[in-house]
Amino acid sequence: MADSDPYDALLLVSFGGPERPGDVLPFLGNVTRDRGVPPERLAEVAAHYDAFGGRSPINDQCRALLAAVRAHFASVGLTTPVYWGNRNWDPYLRDAVAQMAADGITRAACFVTSAYSSYSGCRQYREDLFDAAAVVERADPGRAAHVPRLDRLRHYFNHPGFVEPVVDATVAALERLPAPERQAARLVFVTHSIPSAMNLASGRHGGGGGEAYVQQHRDVAAAVASRVALATGADRGRDLAYCSRSGPPQVPWLEPDVNDHLRSLHEAGVLGVVVVPIGFVSDHMEVVFDLDTEAAQTARRLGLEFARAATPGVDPRFVAMVGDLLLERAAVERGAAAVPRAVIGRLPASWDRCPAGCCANPRDAGRPALGGADPVADPVTDPGRPLHA
Repeated sequence: MADSDPYDALLLVSFGGPERPGDVLPFLGNVTRDRGVPPERLAEVAAHYDAFGGRSPINDQCRALLAAVRAHFASVGLTTPVYWGNRNWDPYLRDAVAQMAADGITRAACFVTSAYSSYSGCRQYREDLFDAAAVVERADPGRAAHVPRLDRLRHYFNHPGFVEPVVDATVAALERLPAPERQAARLVFVTHSIPSAMNLASGRHGGGGGEAYVQQHRDVAAAVASRVALATGADRGRDLAYCSRSGPPQVPWLEPDVNDHLRSLHEAGVLGVVVVPIGFVSDHMEVVFDLDTEAAQTARRLGLEFARAATPGVDPRFVAMVGDLLLERAAVERGAAAVPRAVIGRLPASWDRCPAGCCANPRDAGRPALGGADPVADPVTDPGRPLHA
């Protein structure tokens, strides 16, 4: 029987999204608080949700993943309960942590639906985990010891359970292109743009590092492209492009934008593309609007043959990966001498605990976060005592 000891729960940690039109602007306010995003940009993004009935697909995708993970756990004899909490919308992390505390959970492994290193993709989640635990502790200081310890599972951008479904989805997307364009089609890997400074800080710590966000995406793109070439008998050109820029116009963000890049490819004589959303684990709004709607429209206007590869979603390999990561970390925490860590590509498996200062908060470097080596004070009883580091 699979053994997750010392973890007596898994917490699925996600971004969250609105589920009705009235949720959209409050949700966007949660997401962009203190970021200086112009009101006109918020209105523009809100219109994206309007096209889908004011509902993001992300919560439904989390429900599907939650059900799939629970079913997988049952199939392998893993009795660990699975909870779910979001950063920006109901169900909120604070409510999930409160429920775990009420249920007597002592230590939970946290699977974040973001595969890569960056402030917005990792440390910000860890900050919100700290905040959620602090809220529960402050609500009942006498029971502070009963708040579960929360450990973030490692980044999985190069885990086979993430990479292999992307490979198969890319091959399937190529098959949807007309035969004349298929053989020479270009692979355009797409992820969420972030500020250039955030990329520079990603993975950076006292021992070095930096630019991990771009490096990790490039490594995954190379690994996927190599396997697609083996499967199809054609070595295609590939690029990394970005979508969903949302910051102030004067702040440099990673480029090129996917729409600009499609125009450049068309001008260079490319006739067909497969867009591969390697920055996303499921069909978030950035996928269904930025790619399926905006980028597809750009391609049609250009006369460029276009297909979009599927995200992992609830692919059985991706679902099994969640369990693999839990058992891997559990073995580490039990002190196992050698714990296998599955990876694809040139980069090693990511660390279990983020080094001090890693992916620093660009606005508040001192904000506490769980799951790393930074010292974190108890918000209730003792400001000098580390809390669930």
